[in-house]
Amino acid sequence: MFKLRTSLLAAILSASALSGCATTSGYEPPRMADGTPDLQGIWTNVSLTTLTRRPFFDSLTITPEEAQRLAARQAARAEEDLKPTDPNAPPPEKGNNVGGYNNFWTDGGETLAMIDGQYRTSWIVDPADGQLPYSEAGRKRFESEQNEARNNYDGPEIRPMPERCIIGFGSTGGPPMMNVLYNNNYQIVQTADTVAILVEMNHDARIIRMKDQHRPESMPQWLGDSVGHWDGDTLVIETRNFNPGESLRLYFDQSFYISPEAVVTERLTRIADDEMFYEFIVDDPEIYTQPWRGEMIFKATEGPIYEYACHEGNYALPNILGGARAEEKGSPK
Repeated sequence: MFKLRTSLLAAILSASALSGCATTSGYEPPRMADGTPDLQGIWTNVSLTTLTRRPFFDSLTITPEEAQRLAARQAARAEEDLKPTDPNAPPPEKGNNVGGYNNFWTDGGETLAMIDGQYRTSWIVDPADGQLPYSEAGRKRFESEQNEARNNYDGPEIRPMPERCIIGFGSTGGPPMMNVLYNNNYQIVQTADTVAILVEMNHDARIIRMKDQHRPESMPQWLGDSVGHWDGDTLVIETRNFNPGESLRLYFDQSFYISPEAVVTERLTRIADDEMFYEFIVDDPEIYTQPWRGEMIFKATEGPIYEYACHEGNYALPNILGGARAEEKGSPK
């Protein structure tokens, strides 16, 4: 089984090296003093494209006309969500959702991402159906921990990491680095020995040590232990030794699970002054039947990245736990 999986991963890596038409455009990137490509700057992966393919799409790509219709529907929803709340509206009925942010506070994208001149419906390209290839045991583990996170309010340690302002929600810090509802910006700072990626969401910071060895397995880290090297003009990052606390990556219906034993390989290639091609492979035999691969585009964007003061005025966590205690005692009718 180990030999079979190793062969499969090698085949995926080989295919990925050949598949990225975006990386063979002949573009000459700006360079650092040591001759390596300069990836520095502020980038964003904001997009309507999601990690997995939604049910109303039946292929990896759609036509420009279909993408335009999707963008128009999104714009109409955004305009509706921007309308001010009616001050004379009655309170919501008991038990109904009282709502959350209006559209002013969100930045979830306006269009699908374009890669190699085609609009993509999912970041996942392998498996071809755009879905996560859970094993039966892996799916049960994911669903069990997701249910625990969404229904257990015994104490702060039980609540998901983003609620506790430890790391960002979803998989914004990654790896792999995923887009979410807002704060989809990243700043890259680079030297010959280190590449740092500052994530706007929860001000997470990934420190990638170049040409180094991984730390012992007994030293798991938030966002994993990342070691990088250059493959031509592509920055290759291998990350392992994930903290168990970040296994469950919660983001609505785009939630997923990566075990502490996973190995994530990322490839970053600057393909234009304002574009960077991002490829990732997740190899996690504890959870999935095969390694899975995704492709993404990061676009250059203006800065700065603003402070994300997660705990400033953060009343969500004490209110969640306080509500649970009130429910246990029996709330007044």
